Amino acid sequence: MSFSVLLLDNVDAICKEVFEKRGIKAVQPGTLTLEELTSCINEYDGVVVRSATKITPELLQHAKNLKVIGRAGVGVDNIDIPASTAKGVLVMNTPDGNTISTAEHTCGLIIAMSRNIPSAVETVKGGGWNRKAYMGTEVHGKTLGVVGLGKIGSEVARRMKVFGMEILAYDPFSTEEHAQNLGVQLVELEELLANSDYVTVHTPLTEKTRGLISKKNKDGLKKGLRLVNCARGGIYEESDLVDLLDEGILGGVALDVYSTEPPTEEIYQMLAHPKVICTPHLGASTEEAQEKVAEQIADQMADALENKNYKGSINGKSIALLTNKEVQPYLALAEKLGKVMVQLSPEQTSDLEFEYAGDCTKYADVLTDGILKGIVGEYVDESINLINARVYADERGFEIKEVTSNKTRTFSDLITIRMPKNKVYKSISATLFGDGDYRIVDIDGYRLELRLEGDILLYQNEDKPGMLAAVSGALAKDSINIGALSLGRAAKGSSAITAVAVDRELTDAELKNIETMDGINELRFISLG
Repeated sequence: MSFSVLLLDNVDAICKEVFEKRGIKAVQPGTLTLEELTSCINEYDGVVVRSATKITPELLQHAKNLKVIGRAGVGVDNIDIPASTAKGVLVMNTPDGNTISTAEHTCGLIIAMSRNIPSAVETVKGGGWNRKAYMGTEVHGKTLGVVGLGKIGSEVARRMKVFGMEILAYDPFSTEEHAQNLGVQLVELEELLANSDYVTVHTPLTEKTRGLISKKNKDGLKKGLRLVNCARGGIYEESDLVDLLDEGILGGVALDVYSTEPPTEEIYQMLAHPKVICTPHLGASTEEAQEKVAEQIADQMADALENKNYKGSINGKSIALLTNKEVQPYLALAEKLGKVMVQLSPEQTSDLEFEYAGDCTKYADVLTDGILKGIVGEYVDESINLINARVYADERGFEIKEVTSNKTRTFSDLITIRMPKNKVYKSISATLFGDGDYRIVDIDGYRLELRLEGDILLYQNEDKPGMLAAVSGALAKDSINIGALSLGRAAKGSSAITAVAVDRELTDAELKNIETMDGINELRFISLG
């Protein structure tokens, strides 16, 4: 059977060469208008894109023969994954292709910022010569904070360690063993920000990482901190950077990514600040990286078209399970439980036990992937799915044990996550009560019952009269409505766990009001969107 693929966005020429060596026709027409692409996409079995072309549901309606979409790079924001999955189209990317290039660019920005290289170059080229104006600082002996110790963050740490920097890292799911192998000290985020001379981020942009550094937390930053961002625009609050620089809170900023690309007029005004250096999203823009990802995606797509291998697939298991209605509820339960575990026990965890009881045991393998997708999805700078979740967990040194049992005492199905090395909240169990009704039923041996949805306030408390009334009163004072609640206790008058479903997310101040109440311990706020 013969296949043909369409190569877009000026993907490196080696992509066409690899396809043709594999006996697959590859057409590289150059730039196409949306109308031209819409009219011809039905002719192809595959399409390769970088970041410019948008694969939308409307475009997919015309792609009647399309079997696979390949992204020559990491980010797949320009590809509608749910629409592709619903149409049965495989989506693939090359998450490893730009690791070295992005790490090197990050290191380059650290050095360029430290030695004022961009402004010095501009001055000399303009006929100037003012050495004193560009007095720099050595990175040797300074402390670099790395937020996100995945592939790119780890490579940055390795390189800057050689420059003589002390490395602090924050990554809730990196193990001590991985950190020790890198010569890195794992710390909490607040400690990292307070003690770092430089901070570089290598995480996705989520509600937890958006505005990671802003005026709101300026008092927790080491004075003169220099920031680098080659990950995602918006992780630093762009509108606050100029003020933080002018106040001396920040000593410099180096950016390769922006919340809007190309930048808006407001962002350009910020970039004009003399202590900001900037590049136009060049992290992956090396000849080697572009050639590498083009070659990789061609081989991956050829394997997929020939039904040999599906490495690099974003939605492969999703497509395989799309018609299996029996497994879908369990997968949803597993992923939700993983997301709860992340927020319930934010301590760095390496040893996990997943127990499956009842009918769901036959899907144990894929359910583990679902739990891991929920756990690591918000903490790595790549697209996490059922296929690659276990890979990223392995990379961070997770030790995972699976236990299955054909029977469960109370429920027909039960999924339990155990975290034996955590200080608090060592286990959580959940089950299905019906169609779309996913519920937590046990936390650390405390029996309770709460739906896995929305926003949940969970805390341990002394089992004495007035505790719930005090919390309810504090919520009412802040105009926060309670949607549901569940209580569990070990024995009368000892200790209890209370879970309260609330109508909106609580602010840090609102959470602090409850956390400081007499009798309240181990408060957690869990958001399931």
